[in-house]
Amino acid sequence: MINFIFKSIKEFSACRQTGIKLMLPRTACPEKIRRVYLPVLCSAFFLLSNSLHAQKLLTLDEAIATALQYNYNIVLSKNDSAVAALDYSYRNAVFLPRLNANAGATWNRNNQKQDFANGTKREGNVKTNNLVGSLSMNWTLFDGGKMFVTRDKAEEFIRLGELGIKDQVINTVANVINTYYDIVRQKQQLKAVEEQMSISQTRVDLSQRKLDIGVGAKPDVLQSKVDLNAQKAAQLRQRTLIQQLKESLNQTMNAAPTSAYEVSDSIPLNTNLVLGDIQNNIENSNTVLQILRKNIDIANYTLRERKAERFPIVSFNSAYNLNRTNNDVALNPALPLFNRNRGYNYGFTATIPILNNRNNHRLIRQAELDIQYQRLIFDNQKSLLNLGVINAFKDYELQKQALELEEANILLAKENVTIILETYKLGQATYLQLREAQKSLEDAYNRLIAARYNTKLAETELLRLKGDLVK
Repeated sequence: MINFIFKSIKEFSACRQTGIKLMLPRTACPEKIRRVYLPVLCSAFFLLSNSLHAQKLLTLDEAIATALQYNYNIVLSKNDSAVAALDYSYRNAVFLPRLNANAGATWNRNNQKQDFANGTKREGNVKTNNLVGSLSMNWTLFDGGKMFVTRDKAEEFIRLGELGIKDQVINTVANVINTYYDIVRQKQQLKAVEEQMSISQTRVDLSQRKLDIGVGAKPDVLQSKVDLNAQKAAQLRQRTLIQQLKESLNQTMNAAPTSAYEVSDSIPLNTNLVLGDIQNNIENSNTVLQILRKNIDIANYTLRERKAERFPIVSFNSAYNLNRTNNDVALNPALPLFNRNRGYNYGFTATIPILNNRNNHRLIRQAELDIQYQRLIFDNQKSLLNLGVINAFKDYELQKQALELEEANILLAKENVTIILETYKLGQATYLQLREAQKSLEDAYNRLIAARYNTKLAETELLRLKGDLVK
């Protein structure tokens, strides 16, 4: 097309300059341009402009990839998992000793007055400075195994974070699929409305023609125009709904609100899903059950931590101390002007819990109840999951049967409209018959498009419950 435009422009320029490139006299050249080349050039530029402004086709895979990279909920889940990963990176810190340093300096200025038993008196101002420093270490050697349990518990939290990300990814992918094919569904609905508009326009033309030749009725013309206007309004609603759904998809993908794109025109279906395959090993593939099972494991680690607190805590302690005092005047001869004391010490301490108001017993009982609670949640969710799978599969089978029926029915409705429309042109069918056939075709389109989309929804829900949307 571009080459043709350039070629036409060259011929146009040559014609203006010489008038002999087209084997025409100079005076005939502008007329030929006006009659022949100008319409062609206008059409060519129009097509080129449409091609340049054509919207990009967004595939489902591209929409999913964008959502997985930028979706807010997934990013938030990654941040939560990053916190668990940070804690896990410091898991071995529980085995390290605690080392603390203390330092202090004090300056004193005192006015002293002393009276001794032998009658001696001393009085004067005394300046004193004192420097204190210490370095202490405490190393827990035994705490009933609580350190090891805490380390292993941190590893379970990082696995819980990974499962949380996977669950959010699966839900986001399901949301993208449902929204994407909802746009496709509404596009198909728009196409069906426009087909109905074409039939209604034919009804208007035929009714008007019959009225013009005296064999029709004006109410038929008016009703045809009313139906046509109603379908034009439906067309506007469909276009608005498509734009709204695109904005919803943009929000899920975290894309620009006004991103312009087109989606595919069809809804591919997987009609070979089997209930046994979905139910097989679903406890180990459904992310919600995996998260709940991980919560049970973490609750067990918490119980082990509480039980470890019953045992004595044995620690190794060591310290290095420095104490220096400097007096400018010694009013008391028994006191030194300068005093320094430094050295280190070490030893072991054992803290044996004997009676603490049965606090340990209370914490252990709470941990046991939490395990029971987590198990009840798991069993309840498992029951709900099995019920959800069965209901989703029944809906899946129902929609497949409805789709098969509607695909056969739409052919009958189209053929019926075609026959009645032709017979109406010949005057052998009534206006009401044509309108009823058109209404039947409209209903058939609505049921067919809904059956396609509902089948896709049921398919996506089954795969989401199974956990197979993301491998």
